[in-house]
Amino acid sequence: MNKKILDILEFDQIKAQIAQSLSTSQGQNEMARLSPISDKARIQKWFDELSEFGAIVQENGPVPLSNTADLTEILRRIELDASLASQEFAKIKKVLRLANETRRFFEQAVNVSFPVLGQTIDKFVDVAYLLALLQVIDSAGALSDTASDKLYTLRQNIKKGDAEVKKILAEILSKSQSSLTESIITIRQGRPVLAVRSDSKNKIPGIVHDMSASGQTFYIEPNRVVQLNNDIAQKKIEEKNEVARILRELAEAIKPHIDDIRQNTWLIGQIDLINAKYRYQVAQKATVPLISDHKAIKLYAARHPLIDPKVVVANDLFFDQTLETIVITGPNTGGKTITLKTLGVAQLMAQSGLPILADLGSQVGIFTEIFADIGDEQSIAQSLSTFSSHMTNIVKILDQVDAKSLVLFDELGAGTDPKEGAALAISILDFLKSKHAKTLATTHYPELKAYGVESDGVENASMAFDLDNFRPTYRLVQGVPGRSNALEISRRLGLPTQILEEAAGFLTEDEHDVNVMIASLEQKNQEMTESAKQIKALEKDNELLHHDLSRALETFNRDREKELNKARQEAQDIVKVAVEEADNILKNLQEKSLLKPHEIIDAKHQLGELAPEIVDLSKNKVLKKAKAKRGLKPGVEVLVLSYNQRGNLIRLAKDGRWEVQMGLITTKLSEDEFEPIEPEETVKKTKTKAVKKTVTSNIKAQLDLRGVRYEEAQKMLDDYMDQALLANLHQITIVHGIGTGVIRDMVREYLQRSRHVKSYSYAPQNAGGSGASIVTLK
Repeated sequence: MNKKILDILEFDQIKAQIAQSLSTSQGQNEMARLSPISDKARIQKWFDELSEFGAIVQENGPVPLSNTADLTEILRRIELDASLASQEFAKIKKVLRLANETRRFFEQAVNVSFPVLGQTIDKFVDVAYLLALLQVIDSAGALSDTASDKLYTLRQNIKKGDAEVKKILAEILSKSQSSLTESIITIRQGRPVLAVRSDSKNKIPGIVHDMSASGQTFYIEPNRVVQLNNDIAQKKIEEKNEVARILRELAEAIKPHIDDIRQNTWLIGQIDLINAKYRYQVAQKATVPLISDHKAIKLYAARHPLIDPKVVVANDLFFDQTLETIVITGPNTGGKTITLKTLGVAQLMAQSGLPILADLGSQVGIFTEIFADIGDEQSIAQSLSTFSSHMTNIVKILDQVDAKSLVLFDELGAGTDPKEGAALAISILDFLKSKHAKTLATTHYPELKAYGVESDGVENASMAFDLDNFRPTYRLVQGVPGRSNALEISRRLGLPTQILEEAAGFLTEDEHDVNVMIASLEQKNQEMTESAKQIKALEKDNELLHHDLSRALETFNRDREKELNKARQEAQDIVKVAVEEADNILKNLQEKSLLKPHEIIDAKHQLGELAPEIVDLSKNKVLKKAKAKRGLKPGVEVLVLSYNQRGNLIRLAKDGRWEVQMGLITTKLSEDEFEPIEPEETVKKTKTKAVKKTVTSNIKAQLDLRGVRYEEAQKMLDDYMDQALLANLHQITIVHGIGTGVIRDMVREYLQRSRHVKSYSYAPQNAGGSGASIVTLK
């Protein structure tokens, strides 16, 4: 973007307004570099970051930004191996700490997602290592005593020496009051001295470091502390050298990470700039505009940012895709120039990624260049008239303009003969139309009103005037050309009727008809404007309702998640209680010396009853009918679901449960604990009886636990042992593998405490060795 348009539209002053909300020097640098661009994708990214940032702040509070120093020169000096003061390291430390806090803030943000801004946040480099190195520098910039053992020892010795010197000098002070002019210890040439009267200088032997202007006082360092002070001075030199060495080493350690530090400082500047944009948006009630694909511009209630918000007049401006030129006509002081600048400023701000002062739903285009000829640019040095100065500027614009340009002309063709000026203005606008440039021009010439009506892609506009109060309203009226109000204003101001009638006689019939037409158009435009306002108010209400509903939905989702988490926690508590009760049941089982198979089944039932009942289907009429149709009766073969074992119904007990025969075991089960098995037609009665007397299960004599998790392996082993007992198996093999030995140990412990195990041992070497256990059941 050319610099001239930035100066004409005072873009730097707008940036200065936003810069007031910056906190860091890095943000100041980013603001200084900020300028309009024409890369739509990058501009949209800026807008998305700003919108996401606003959502984050609304949910999580302000970002923890603070004042920081510019590290550019400091980092450059480190690269050049120049020496740094400890205060400069403190500045680096503050920036790195801020980078860490900023990154942590976004990582801990809740109730909001920020995919676009997150791409920037992810670029922060972890600088924990550097912060650990810089812990030897305190917030004031001083090097900590613990930076090295030598430094600690030196400083401790210096402190002890200073204390000894002060003690000796205090003792001399108390004993030699009559020989002193002042009862204080003072410093001369870096050494502690006493103010001794000139006539008593021999009473306190020592080194004279200074004398008062009157010669009445000698500043003497007593001999008793000279050596002590010499030792302290020597240690201070050593301390200085040690500090310099530590700082050099610190600089060397930081040097390889310079690029990471620069990266973090740049990111801090980016976040600070976005924060300043957001604060400006909130303070000025600005909005993030939409970006048009076809240079279309729609500004709702647009305001100029440099005009006092209390007096600025908001205007709508619509510059759609098919419209290439808008001509604003009307008298001076009506607000034409401000309207022109408002459009230009809105475009500059939007193409810089800044929120614009317009209502929600506003839209901007993307232009590679914005040109303007606004104000009096007469050059006395070049002896150019106002007209010549404007034409010189316009010629330069016409040489550079193209289809991606926005052109702003203030009083086009002014400063010369009205007829020639109007002809030039029309020709210039025609030329810009041929280039397909967007053009907004203001003019006094009535000829351009007809041009706006007769030309395709051109629209008239005007600034409304309040005739009742004799003042401009500064409101833009599109589609209606401006009309002269000179005769009406003169009449109301008291100009004699004779003069007004004579003046009206000079007007042609066409000019009179045009004024009547314009008045009618103004009336219709006013009606349409009122209607549009009502529609816009409804749209705003709908947007607010949509926003409220969205927030309510978010709140509902959060509350639902909280309730789900609460339910999960309650479920975990129930499971915990169930596990404790299960442990008690198992403990009671272990205490028995002998266990019978039916006791195992009963114990299993007790464990199963520990699970909380989620849904009671016993009262479901549909299920009752389905069960009635199943035809349950004694002798029917069923599949017991909990053990995956076949059995036969014996009789229906009084409590509503069925007695079921499974091998040698008889147990009571409710109807939802088994499923009837459809009888095979090919099976004869005699054969069926034989099946009832034998084991119906096809359980294998081997269980493979390899690759199974610990808890799942426990359950599989427990279930398998139940099935093996029901199937009357005499010997089984448990394949547990070797691995880490966890599953193997679990199996051995289980077999050891089981009362149904007669003996067990590892399998032969050719059958798995210690990776399998052969178990003999009782």
